[in-house]
Amino acid sequence: MSQIPEERLHSNRTRAGRWQVEFPYGWHADDLVSRRHLLRWAVLASGALFGATGVLAGLGYAKERTRGGRQRIATINDVPAGTARYFNYPEQGDLAILLRRPTGQFVAYGGKCTHLSCAVYYDARQNKLLCPCHNGIFDPDTGEVLAGPPPRPLPKITLRIEDQTIYAVEEVPS
Repeated sequence: MSQIPEERLHSNRTRAGRWQVEFPYGWHADDLVSRRHLLRWAVLASGALFGATGVLAGLGYAKERTRGGRQRIATINDVPAGTARYFNYPEQGDLAILLRRPTGQFVAYGGKCTHLSCAVYYDARQNKLLCPCHNGIFDPDTGEVLAGPPPRPLPKITLRIEDQTIYAVEEVPS
C-alpha cells in the first residue's frame, strides 16, 4: 500500500484519499473567492433587484392607467330598472356590465373578476355581481368586493348620457 504525500492529502485530486479528508477542497483554491467577496456580490445583487423593482413600480404608477374611448352602449329605454346589459369594452374581447339600479342610476364595471379573470354576471334576485368560479361577490353600487377571494374591486367604467343614449367613456382600474 502506498503512502499519500502530505501536500496531496488535503487535495480533492486523489480519489483514494477523498473520503478521508474532512474538507475535500484544495487549499490552493481557498483564496479564489473569499466570504467577503461572496457577501459583497450577494448584497450588490440584492440591491440591484430591489432597485429594479422600485423602477418598475414607479413606471407602473407613471403610466396612464385609464383605457378605452367613447363607445355607444345602449339607449336609456333599452335597459329597464334593476337589470343589466352586457357589452364589450374597451376592446372587442373585454367583457363589461352596464347596470341600471332600481333607483334609475346607471353604473358600469369591467366584467372580469379581479381574482382569476372569470366572467362576472349580475344576479337580480340577490342584487349582487357574482363570479361563479370561486364565489366572488361584488357590490353592484360600488364594485367593491363583498366576499370571496378577489383582491380588488371591479374596474369602473365612466359613463356619459347624451340624447337618451348611454356612452362608455373610459375604464378606470380599481
